[in-house]
Amino acid sequence: MKGEPGMVELTHTQAGLENLTPRQIVAELDRYVIGQQDAKRMVAIALRNRWRRQQLTPDLRDEVIPKNIIMIGPTGVGKTEIARRLAKLAQAPFIKVEASKFTEVGYVGRDVESIIRDLTEQAVSLVKAAHQEQVQQKAEQQAEERLLDLLLPPPSAKASFGAPEDQRADGAPVNESYDATRSKLRLQLREGKLDHRSTELEVKERGLPIGVISNVGGMEELEGGLREMLGGLFPGKKKKRLMKVPDALKHLAQDEAQKLIDMDEVVRDAVAKVEETGIVFLDEIDKIAGREKMAGPDVSREGVQRDLLPIVEGSTVNTKYGPVRTDHILFIAAGAFHVAKPSDLIPELQGRFPIRVELTALTKEDLVRILTEPRGALITQYRALLDTEGVTVDFTKDGLEEIAATAVQVNDRTENIGARRLFTIMERLLEQVLFEAPDVAERTILIDAIYVKDRLREIVKAEDLSRFIL
Repeated sequence: MKGEPGMVELTHTQAGLENLTPRQIVAELDRYVIGQQDAKRMVAIALRNRWRRQQLTPDLRDEVIPKNIIMIGPTGVGKTEIARRLAKLAQAPFIKVEASKFTEVGYVGRDVESIIRDLTEQAVSLVKAAHQEQVQQKAEQQAEERLLDLLLPPPSAKASFGAPEDQRADGAPVNESYDATRSKLRLQLREGKLDHRSTELEVKERGLPIGVISNVGGMEELEGGLREMLGGLFPGKKKKRLMKVPDALKHLAQDEAQKLIDMDEVVRDAVAKVEETGIVFLDEIDKIAGREKMAGPDVSREGVQRDLLPIVEGSTVNTKYGPVRTDHILFIAAGAFHVAKPSDLIPELQGRFPIRVELTALTKEDLVRILTEPRGALITQYRALLDTEGVTVDFTKDGLEEIAATAVQVNDRTENIGARRLFTIMERLLEQVLFEAPDVAERTILIDAIYVKDRLREIVKAEDLSRFIL
């Protein structure tokens, strides 16, 4: 969706929060999320405040803490998508977790500190990819040289002395002949003329298959330590593999990039990125709302809230990359709050989420816009998929409105799952077209209101059937 006149349209290639004013952030979010302007404004302000904080003096900067947000609204209205797109705009480490998946410390299940460990892993991957991009050109050059050495091994050491026996029949030195042949081979490689050839490469075998321990709550650190320790005790063996030239070149480029990257610098940058710009999206926080009023522990509710509190307030979490402070990580919580209320959270946790914004249920008009306006909208996806079969699908205005009206009707009668209802309806609506597309004689299909009613009438009419199918 295009921004309003006068708004600057951003691209993800623009780096730095200084390029993102709150108005521009909202305009960018409008391209992916329909409606929910209050929520967009709140997250836009939160993101801009991060840049504002960086402009302050160091003593005041540490005092400014993030204003964490609770989004209240039914499923499928855009809560997760707003947070995800916000992180992409800021090029910040981002992780989405379900609060209901965690248990109180001391019980089987995931402990809340694993959120920060996972976020740090995300940051390391993010920073490593950025560093790899910086050295990619040099890595490709070095990979090309290594591949040429494999395809045309250098002359023996004695040839470098230029002895008489190291001359060709026409009198040219061996090295001069080698250089000329290597230049021709390099040209053929770049032109793709060697793509059919194969070469033998030495590659490292995969390490020990450790991956079971972390299924037990709180054991991620132990697994990481075991990997490092056993990796040192049993260094990876090398084995030879036959590869096509393009695959070998790609493998060698990756290998060279790894050598050129300073992992100590990557880790330092990643930890700093987590601490200054990390975003945690806590979904289903309403599922852990509530105070214990029963005999025995309620390990997945108030206990989890109390474990979350230090992380949200600001503490230090030990990770395999070193200690990570959580003081300035932005937490965005979300929940439907059908049964519980935000006031059912423990008071200390409520105080750490001072901003609350309510997201509205989607109307028929919103659903029509969701079908057509965002990048990668459902209509665009189905048109592109069927275009691969040479079938053109045209949606009329009344057809789109009927699809949206059906989604609203089914949401009202069964469970309100918001925009996600469109996925099931569109799949059911186009099931026959998708099945018959390779063989159908009619290459243009018109989806109007009559077509939609014919395809969905019986399912929508039968309430029990619609619960299972739509």
